[in-house]
Amino acid sequence: MKTVTLEVRAPDEGMGEFVQAWRSGKAQRAARIGFATPELLWKVLSAKRWELLKALCGAGPVSIREAARRVHRDVKAVHSDITALLAAGLLNRTETGSIEFPYDAVKVEFLLQAA
Repeated sequence: MKTVTLEVRAPDEGMGEFVQAWRSGKAQRAARIGFATPELLWKVLSAKRWELLKALCGAGPVSIREAARRVHRDVKAVHSDITALLAAGLLNRTETGSIEFPYDAVKVEFLLQAA
């Protein structure tokens, strides 16, 4: 199963992992997308966008119109959400112009600590 992990971490932590992978020549086992703050994570992954990801999970490549149909929303609004999810690296655009969620599962990780 291909899982993507969404996590909150400082940008320098992500860069450290990149450098380590570069030096070792071994990529990480799992896909990871990092956000600098929990607020940024929730801004990118709104409730409507989460619903869209759930509808696209395991669906393969679909058109934006089909994605809108699956979530019972306006095409223009879904297009805006898809643009944001593409920019965040959660969706891919295929050669034919379709969009796809290339993972079978999403894992969200962050730690809330006392100030």
